[in-house]
Amino acid sequence: MTKSAYLFPIATVIAWAGNGIVSKISVDMIAPGSIAFYRWLIAASLLAPFVLPTLWRQRALVKKHFFKLSILGGLGMVVLQTLTYVAAQTTSATHIALIGSVVPMMTMLWSLFLLRETPTQGMLVGSLMSFLGLAVLLTNGHPLALFDTVLKQGDLLLLIGALSYGLYGVLIKRWNLPFSTWPSLFLQMAMGALWLLPVFLTEADKTISTEALPLVLFAALIASLFATFSWLRGIELLGASKCTAFLNLNPVIGTLLAVLLLGEHLSLAQVLGGGLTLIGVYVAQKLKAPIRTKHTPAEIG
Repeated sequence: MTKSAYLFPIATVIAWAGNGIVSKISVDMIAPGSIAFYRWLIAASLLAPFVLPTLWRQRALVKKHFFKLSILGGLGMVVLQTLTYVAAQTTSATHIALIGSVVPMMTMLWSLFLLRETPTQGMLVGSLMSFLGLAVLLTNGHPLALFDTVLKQGDLLLLIGALSYGLYGVLIKRWNLPFSTWPSLFLQMAMGALWLLPVFLTEADKTISTEALPLVLFAALIASLFATFSWLRGIELLGASKCTAFLNLNPVIGTLLAVLLLGEHLSLAQVLGGGLTLIGVYVAQKLKAPIRTKHTPAEIG
């Protein structure tokens, strides 16, 4: 294994972080429903020639699992992505990056209920730290006033998106559908485009302007196809655990890009809140010891 293998997860994280910047830049250039629809339509169309022969042979399985595929497409391709584009109209790219850092924690919490995973000390401590960090972030440094604070619409949408994507990650694992990676992604992308079609049809302007075209192509080609390829290649070379650790860089890179490219200012509350949230996620991932609720007779003796 060479050090160049680490370029794959790094490239993936940069691409995903960059999509938050694209979300902010796209405001007033293209409607949220339109960029989300075109993103998945283009990505699915480019994948189609490579996966359709396989899926045709598996058409009985596609029919059997159609409902689950539609749910995954809705949660994974529609809710978080579309809400991010909508949220960008009323919140900053910095908040898009920092609030997105709670997705791993949401996934862990969903796994407790749906996968019956044993809660760990890290989950408990990390969740408390992440919640405190999120409270600091959302209240601009006044966490005790969280329940008296009216959240910005954009921040609330990002939280809903993070919650839905956490559920998506758990359902992918729980259902374990009988499709290989690329055919499965194609089906979910296609389902995402179908979910978004009614929204797209209600948009007043469905065209892609010259200014918006690079943003749509970045979302479809870089943030969707290239990032997925790079991520899978990284897992192949490095293993899933090492690649997953790089996800913690996503909010850091996203925030850095927002400051450098968009000129956003980083407040002390954002540094503290984002830092606590990231540390909470790290603690949750590292402390694997289960929470003991009672002692066995052997332990007592």
